Order: sequence, then C-alpha cells, then structure tokens
Amino acid sequence: MLRHSDIWRAIDRLAREHGLSASGLARRAGLDPTTFNKSKRVTREGKLRWPSTESVSKILQATGASLGEFVSYIGDRDGIGVFRNIPLIGLAQAGGDGYFDDAGYPIGGAWDEIPFPDLGDPHAYALEISGDSMEPVYRDGDIIIVAPHANIRRGDRIVVRTRDGEVMAKHLRRRSARRIDLESFNPEHEDRTLSVDEVEWIARVVWASQ
Repeated sequence: MLRHSDIWRAIDRLAREHGLSASGLARRAGLDPTTFNKSKRVTREGKLRWPSTESVSKILQATGASLGEFVSYIGDRDGIGVFRNIPLIGLAQAGGDGYFDDAGYPIGGAWDEIPFPDLGDPHAYALEISGDSMEPVYRDGDIIIVAPHANIRRGDRIVVRTRDGEVMAKHLRRRSARRIDLESFNPEHEDRTLSVDEVEWIARVVWASQ
C-alpha cells in the first residue's frame, strides 16, 4: 500500500539527489519555500496532508526527473518500492463497452499495462489523456491514475462514466443525493450537472504523470 510517508520520503530523496533541501527544491520549482516543510505534512489537528499532484509535477519539471525516477525513491529502502502492473487505456476508449464492469472496475484483455507503485487498490488503473479539452490541468499524452476504492470529496479530480457511456475527467464541485455538479478543467468547455441516475460510476484521480 502506498503510504503518506512514502510520498514525502520520495520528495526528500529527490531533493537530496539534486543537492537540495526540501525548501530549496520547492523554491526551484516556483513553489512557496515552506511547501515541503515537515510542519506542512500534518495539519494542526493531526490529519495527514498529502502533496498535491501539481506540486509534484512542478518539482519533476524543475529537476528534469521522470516519474519513474520519482517513484524509484518510494519505499523503506534506498531502492525501488513495491510495483505492480496496472491496466492502461486511452480516456476515449474508456467509453467503449467491455472495459469496465458495472462497478467501474477494469475488465477484459484489451488493456495495456504500465508499472506503478502499489496503491493498495487492486482495481486501480491508468487512463491516457488525448486532446486539449482538459488543458491546462491535463495535456495530451498525460497519464492519470484512477483508484475506484478511494474516498471522494468536494474539490477532488474525478473520472465519471455515464450510463450512456460518456467518460469525462472533471473537478467535483458538489455532490448531493440527487445530482452531481462537475467543473471543467478547461474554461472553454462547459461545466456539467448530472442527475445521480445518469451516472454509472465515479472514481477519484489519485496521481498524474505530467
């Protein structure tokens, strides 16, 4: 299972690999220098705070590191953490029949596979973004990792599939007993409101390789 401490350890190791402190890494990436401070990793209430995918993306760009290099720093040892192959298809393909069961879990033999650190969710999968409809958050060729078991809260990035087979990645603005309000990443594309009856499943985006 991918733990809170694993991700923060990877950030610290990436910083050391490039001769930087955690604060220096944040500064190089154009972030607030305190972004990765020890005090920022847990809230005052004791709740674990995870680094955002945006901040991870920025430190990879700033150091020229690949996602593979970053995840190689995950684990209790100095070597590579626990990986497993997870299914991968294009986001556009996800609307086709035969890729998911009724619960939103990947099925069938038409998926490709990519190695990724074990998330503790046996149904996690990857989608490859195509086109520019999700810019500037996701660009053509980006890979997003989706975990059907992850809890979903307001403000999360999610993937939704409707009963008509439409698949979209959005921000969850609001979710009630009757409807789901979705915000588009790209301001040139309209926001959406769906009735609960229209939705086949919702899953949370937990990682993005940008």
